[in-house]
Amino acid sequence: MPYEKDHLPEGLTFGVIADVQYADRDDGLSVWKTMRYYRPSLHHLRSAIREWNNENPPPKFVLQLGDVIDGSNKRFSKSEESLRVVLNEFGNLKAPCHHVWGNHDFYNFGRYNLNKSALNTRRMEDLIPSISCSENSDFYAYHFSPSSNFRFILIDTYDLSTYGDFSEPHMVTFNGGLSQAQLVWLNKVLTYSDKLGEKVIIASHVPIHPKAKPTSCLAWNYREILKTVQSHPCVVCYFAGHDHHGGFYQDASGIHHITMQGVIETPPDSNAFATVHMYEDRMVLHGRGRVKSRELNYRT
Repeated sequence: MPYEKDHLPEGLTFGVIADVQYADRDDGLSVWKTMRYYRPSLHHLRSAIREWNNENPPPKFVLQLGDVIDGSNKRFSKSEESLRVVLNEFGNLKAPCHHVWGNHDFYNFGRYNLNKSALNTRRMEDLIPSISCSENSDFYAYHFSPSSNFRFILIDTYDLSTYGDFSEPHMVTFNGGLSQAQLVWLNKVLTYSDKLGEKVIIASHVPIHPKAKPTSCLAWNYREILKTVQSHPCVVCYFAGHDHHGGFYQDASGIHHITMQGVIETPPDSNAFATVHMYEDRMVLHGRGRVKSRELNYRT
């Protein structure tokens, strides 16, 4: 697939990766009988960072879509140690990294400690002046504009952590949802972007479209989130992780739902990450390993 790098808007290239779930333990099967490669996940991350650093043009930033270390670290009292190991790798990245929070991050640290940790990247205002955070500190969400006409929004799909009667298959503890307060905030930001004529990319941990992933891995109130997102013409893409098999679907409104393949279930001889190049009329996703390359036109 050709990449028209000479015609890119200046600096508008970014990296994306999901579900590293590093742990210093032997490989093993998940409860779904899929193989998880705990130590190799760190080598995959290192390889991705090496490639991003050597790309031309280099990514202006990276989106890390959550679950950066595995929940088993908590059981072995290795949460802090494993996070240090992973953050040391990210320290070699020549671009800022925006961290989304996933269920394994909450397993290890809880919201209070995540807010104080290096995974709270809404505090990068000195590095990225365009960052704007929600005034409500009950949820972890912010947005930034790395280039004119483009805006990125990170949302917190664990803002709701207890919800409903668990009568539907997606109402399980490893999923979550958006509170009404966060939905109001998201709607306000999207309305602002509509007025400016921007293209918006949303990044989260949990998918919101049932055809982008199995029902068991959807946000609890995905219908409400999806309705909000689809009502704004500015939204062109929704990135998520969580389901390690990955997935893709363009919905009826034209939004591209990309569920990134998880690093944790990627064999040692492969990888799972991407570089995205933004154009005026489309975005080109250059996938590596298990991630498929795609050329995606914006909704019109």
